[in-house]
Amino acid sequence: MSQEFSRRAALILNANGIKTYRFESLRPTPELSFSVRELGCIAGIVITASHNPPEYNGYKVYWEDGAQITAPKDKEIIEEVLNVKDYSEIKMVDEKEAKSQGLYNEIGEEIDNKYIEAVKKQSLNMDIIKEMADDIKIVYTPLHGTGNKPVRRVLAELGFTKVFVVPEQELPDGNFPTVSYPNPEDPKAFELALKLAEEKDADLVLATDPDADRLGVYAKDPKTNEYVSFTGNMSALLIAEYILSEKKKRNMIPKNGSIVTTIVSSNMTKAVADEYNIKLIETLTGFKFIGEQIKFFEENNSYEYLFGFEESYRMLSTELMQEIKIQLLQ
Repeated sequence: MSQEFSRRAALILNANGIKTYRFESLRPTPELSFSVRELGCIAGIVITASHNPPEYNGYKVYWEDGAQITAPKDKEIIEEVLNVKDYSEIKMVDEKEAKSQGLYNEIGEEIDNKYIEAVKKQSLNMDIIKEMADDIKIVYTPLHGTGNKPVRRVLAELGFTKVFVVPEQELPDGNFPTVSYPNPEDPKAFELALKLAEEKDADLVLATDPDADRLGVYAKDPKTNEYVSFTGNMSALLIAEYILSEKKKRNMIPKNGSIVTTIVSSNMTKAVADEYNIKLIETLTGFKFIGEQIKFFEENNSYEYLFGFEESYRMLSTELMQEIKIQLLQ
């Protein structure tokens, strides 16, 4: 019911004089964050149950910085919801009328193209990709979710030619027929992907959760030929250290650089931060609090965000943030 829910949410906003942009079909949640900033919106709504059963399908709100809402916005929104005593109080408008008034707008390919270009600019060393892309075999599964098209497109446009998608899990399906819990944090979610990896002799196995804001990784150990899993802490810290080392080579680490993580994530983050002489900031659990820190940095020019992650398989590098900042300034 995500299509119906998102259309209804847009039309209710339209009936109250608020302009909306609605994606023509499903998209990964990170693209919503990008789009809120790209289009200069005050808020964003995503209808998703993520890796949960269909009956959990719900309503997540993002604010103008592109991050999920934090206090006091969360309480203020719920207060407005609870103020509705009768459904007849809710204003509605016909889609045709809303379009004629310029309030209801559908978006798609144009935003997709900008988002994909911003994602590709996170790559710090295209020479390595050009050298190795034809040799690396990658198995990928979107776990019946939104990652299928964007992930495959990014990998293809970067130059990776040997990408194999798990066919049973390729197409979107909110019932998740091939897996009991479609979360890359659960090893069972990789069963079909690992089977295909062995068939293809893949080097890397990737999985995104259904709204594509978590990434799970397995890599083949060349000594044992076994596939080894990476926890969220492991993959994030490897990527963080790589990004910082590449930036150090190019003298691109600012004096006020920072890495942001959560209180339940790896203590090794401190060692990485110390190695590159950058500020470590720890937040409460939840990526929305990492996003909140980025907002604070932008508001008071205190630190420059370089990397952030939490142990639950989520991370965000600086290159995408810089790209969005440049576009906003323009």
